[in-house]
Amino acid sequence: LPRDVNPVMFSNNDEAVINKKLPKELLLRIFSFLDVVTLCRCAQVSRSWNLLALDGSNWQRIDLFDFQRDIEGRVVENISKRCGGFLRKLSLRGCLGVGDSALRTFAQNCRNIELLSLNGCTKITDSTCNSLSKFCPKLKHLDLASCTSITNLSLKALSEGCPLLEQLNISWCDQVTKDGIQALVRCCPGLKGLFLKGCTQLEDEALQHIGAHCPELVTLNLQTCSQITDEGLITICRGCHRLQSLCVSGCANITDAILNALGQNCPRLRCVTHTSADKFITDGTLIQLSIHCPRLQVLSLSHCELITDDGIRQLGSGPCAHDRLEVIELDNCPLITDASLEHLKTCHSLDRIELYDCQQITRAGIKRLRTHLPNIKVHAYFAPVTPPPSVGGSRQRFCRCCILL
Repeated sequence: LPRDVNPVMFSNNDEAVINKKLPKELLLRIFSFLDVVTLCRCAQVSRSWNLLALDGSNWQRIDLFDFQRDIEGRVVENISKRCGGFLRKLSLRGCLGVGDSALRTFAQNCRNIELLSLNGCTKITDSTCNSLSKFCPKLKHLDLASCTSITNLSLKALSEGCPLLEQLNISWCDQVTKDGIQALVRCCPGLKGLFLKGCTQLEDEALQHIGAHCPELVTLNLQTCSQITDEGLITICRGCHRLQSLCVSGCANITDAILNALGQNCPRLRCVTHTSADKFITDGTLIQLSIHCPRLQVLSLSHCELITDDGIRQLGSGPCAHDRLEVIELDNCPLITDASLEHLKTCHSLDRIELYDCQQITRAGIKRLRTHLPNIKVHAYFAPVTPPPSVGGSRQRFCRCCILL
């Protein structure tokens, strides 16, 4: 039973006090706030509670991730028959035993589904997306991350049957190419979130299709899409003016031209993640971001080895710095010194700063920053100095000490 329920109110029959005092409609409303586990427990109390707990209206949102992940397909089929058209949101994240057959039955029974997570359901293939396309026209959010059997055929099917799609995650579906992206974006103009992490076959042409057909795009993750270049990303900037979050970590062919384009074309930008070990990002990038992106909240510039104190000064004097900027990651930026921390002390919203391997940053500089921002979380390394060459000619590197200041 729920922990906050008084057991005195119950008996083993349907004449319990609570059933007499409260109308069925009110009990049903109370049950609607319970999670899956509690509903199942309540279903065992009495016959009347069994009917209330298993009423389809209580099963509009189901997440099995924290409940049971080793479920078989028949469980999904039973859920779909129980919930029917009531079900709006279902997460089967990590349910490795669920395959195409069960999801076809699910799609046939739950035609009002709006959010579906199949993240890590590695058994599913293009057949599942064909079923969703045929029976689930209201689908808005679909997570297919790590479903590695998914191909362009899935994206073409979704474009034909799920025109309301707003968010799609196909991270690590490395069979997807520009043809699948083209088919998807041409028929789903309302896309707001695309997560393409690890889709290594994508090239600039795929980004050109996105830029041309996704004016509502807010979030784009292209982490480790190693073939893309500035040319493709600039078309994103020019066509997706509502963009707020962009991740291009691990994209080694990106230079500061793309960040300049973001600054000039995407005024709503809040989060930029660029953590490849390249040497093309410069202070000019920060100048553009500080001028044109007043809503910037998170900025990751890990391994951008040409960034200097002057670039941080420009960022710290921009409109985002005073009221918006919450996180800045500067790890492995060797030219950054304590002067940068002085430039950031007026960033009153700053909650976290990463300074790993910024060897010109000192404890004293961090202490001074904390006098202005006492609640800031500072992550930094203070490593011993590398010793001189040993007698044998080799250099030994001491273990670093990682501290959370």
